[in-house]
Amino acid sequence: MVMGRGFVRRRPLARAAVIGGTFAAGRAMGRRAEQNQDAEASQNDRISSLEASQAAAQQPASQPGQADAEGAPPMLDQLARLTTLHDQGALTDEEFAAAKAQVLGSG
Repeated sequence: MVMGRGFVRRRPLARAAVIGGTFAAGRAMGRRAEQNQDAEASQNDRISSLEASQAAAQQPASQPGQADAEGAPPMLDQLARLTTLHDQGALTDEEFAAAKAQVLGSG
């Protein structure tokens, strides 16, 4: 049997390079998707904690001189929670400042 000019024999190394390159690109895309999911989860956590602090700030405030069950004034308790969230990285500086201003303005 005679081989014609149109027939080209495939080279195993070239094929392996193409397949390996596709695999590497797939891994990179997978890592990028994982990073996006982590960033989104972090953002959702920050939003949840901010919503919780805003909900706590919007609850009917007791009299300014009253203390809660532990004996701490409600405003100090809210500020302590906000400071803890900020120190943990759940709130950015801007979010912390806005929430703090809301607590101090309502008290």
